[in-house]
Amino acid sequence: ASGHHLVSLLLHIGAVIFLFLFLNKTTKNVWASAFAAAFFALHPLRVESIAWAAERKDVLSMFFGMSCLYAYAFYVENFKKSLYLLCLALFALALMSKQTMVTLPFIMLLLDYWPLQRWQKTLTESETRFDTAKRLIREKIPFILLTIVAGIIIFWAQNKGGRLASIQDVSIATRIFNAIVSYVTYLVKIFWPFNLAVFYPYEMFLPLWEVTLALVLLTSITIAALHYLRKLPFLFVGWFWYIGAMIPLIGLIQAGAQAMADRHTYLPSIGIVIMISWGISYMIKNKNIQKIFLFPAGIAVLIFLSVLTWKQCGHWKNSVTVFSHALDVTKNNYLAHNNLASALLEKGETQRAMYHYDQAIRINNYPA
Repeated sequence: ASGHHLVSLLLHIGAVIFLFLFLNKTTKNVWASAFAAAFFALHPLRVESIAWAAERKDVLSMFFGMSCLYAYAFYVENFKKSLYLLCLALFALALMSKQTMVTLPFIMLLLDYWPLQRWQKTLTESETRFDTAKRLIREKIPFILLTIVAGIIIFWAQNKGGRLASIQDVSIATRIFNAIVSYVTYLVKIFWPFNLAVFYPYEMFLPLWEVTLALVLLTSITIAALHYLRKLPFLFVGWFWYIGAMIPLIGLIQAGAQAMADRHTYLPSIGIVIMISWGISYMIKNKNIQKIFLFPAGIAVLIFLSVLTWKQCGHWKNSVTVFSHALDVTKNNYLAHNNLASALLEKGETQRAMYHYDQAIRINNYPA
C-alpha cells in the first residue's frame, strides 16, 4: 500500500506548507510560524491520519482547509470577489472530503480577531464595533450555510448507517463526562505523546474526581485566555480554536464505539500549537537568548517528536502489530482483542486467535 501512504504523506506535507504560509503571512513571524508548522507536522498524533490508508479523508480535508485559510489571508488584503469565491470553493472541497471541517467558519472568525485584527478595525469612521461584528459574521454566511448542509448530511448518513449511539446506550451525562475528560486527555497527549492507540475503549463510569479535575483545568485555562484577551490574543484564539474545532469530534453526538481517537486532534491541535509557539516568542524576546538557547531547544523538541513518530509508525506495520500495541497501552480493549484475533486467524494461528476472541467476549460481558 506504499502508493496510498505516499499520497497521504504528500497531502499532509501540503497542508503543513499552507499552514506555515498562512501563519507567516498574517503574523510576519517566520520562526514562530516555522516551529508551529514543524511541531504540527512531526507530532506522533499525526500518524493515525497518515499511516491509516482509509483515513485519506483526514489529510485531504486538511489540505483543502489550510489552503482555504491561506486564500482567506489574501482575500482580507484586498477583498476581491474572486478570492472570496476561491475560499468558498476550497471550503466546499474540505467539507466534501470530511465533514469535521464544519468548524472552519468559526476558526475564520477567531482569526479575524488575531492575527488579522479585523474585529479591532472599522472600515469607516461611522462604523461601530457592533457594525463590524455584523459585517464579519455576514461575510461568513455562505460558509455557515455549507456547514449546515454538511452537518445535516453527515447526521443523516451516520444515523441511517446505524453508527449513532442512542441515549439508551450512552446517556447524556456519560457523554458530557467523557467529553470533559477527553478534552484534557487530548491536551496531555499533545504535550506527552506516549501510549497512543488505534482504539480507545469507552468508559461508562468515569471517576468523579477525574471529571472534576478535568473540568477545573479546562475552566481555569478558559478564564486565563479570556483575561489576557487583549494582551495575549494568540492564547484566546489558540484555546478557542482547540475547544471549538473539537466539538464535532468530542462525542456529544456519539458515532462509533471509541471514547476518543488520535486522528480527531488533526485540526484542533493547531490551536494548541499556536499557543505554544507564540507563547514562547512572547516570553523570550531577547534575540541573543533566542539564538543561543531557543533555536537549539526547538530543534531538540522536533527531533524528539520525530523519533516518537517514527516509532509510532512502526506499530502500524500490519493488523497484528497495531492491535497488539493497542492492547499494551489500553485496558479492557475488546475491539483490539477481536481484531487481533481475526488477524491471527488469517495467519493460521488458531490457538492465539481463540484466546483473544475469548477475551473480547469476556470484556463485553463484564466490562468492569
